[in-house]
Amino acid sequence: MRELLQVKGLTKTFQLSAKQQKLEKTKEKVRVAVDHLSFTAYEGEIFGLLGPNGAGKTTTLRMLATLIRPDSGDALVDGASVVNQPDQVRGRIGFLTSELKLEDCFTPNYLFRFFSDLHKVDPDVRDRRKDALFARFGIDRFAEVKVANLSTGMKQKVSLVVSIVHDPDIIIFDEPTNGLDVLTAKVVTDFLQQLRDEGKTIIVSTHIFSLIEKLCDRVGVIVGGKMIVCDTLDRICGDMSLEDRFFEIYKETVGNEV
Repeated sequence: MRELLQVKGLTKTFQLSAKQQKLEKTKEKVRVAVDHLSFTAYEGEIFGLLGPNGAGKTTTLRMLATLIRPDSGDALVDGASVVNQPDQVRGRIGFLTSELKLEDCFTPNYLFRFFSDLHKVDPDVRDRRKDALFARFGIDRFAEVKVANLSTGMKQKVSLVVSIVHDPDIIIFDEPTNGLDVLTAKVVTDFLQQLRDEGKTIIVSTHIFSLIEKLCDRVGVIVGGKMIVCDTLDRICGDMSLEDRFFEIYKETVGNEV
């Protein structure tokens, strides 16, 4: 299989303010969010990053999406460096985070056109792709409804669709089902499986065990910014459930306080 993503020793630290130090009752002035993280993702697979809140998953994905720069290390996204070739990386990925907030005054039609123009998508291709995606997610009935008047689930669908207007080969989703009802979550996960079957490479981060078990071909377990184990579920878990195996790994890593 072809390697589409190579992550090599990514490291990211953040300075803690005096107020943060006081709130967290620590004298540490620097917080290591991601600690020399390395892994590979292949063409036509869904790779999951699993870890508790604060493990460094979102920071990792934001570095891969070139939103923040690593302190050290690098990642090659289809051959392009996130450090030295960020513009090329942005053209090759789709990135969706639960932190993405669409402006209330815009409509799905406007947003799709805006992001298509941003990625220089041919108008004919744009229109065909919009029709297909809007129909798939039921957005067509709300195409001229302002974002402010859309449901939470519909906003998430619109966010997903505009993140892939340019049909990228690598798609990065941070907590893709966060806050969604079960019906909308199923629509999203079914679509991710379809994209994988079409040969796309998908990176998802989550703390939800069932999502990893349903979607992922391989998984990397992150604790304290470090990659503890990375492999297929069968090799990681054996006869154990993913949840039981995760807590076993966690205890081995940080001790018995869970």
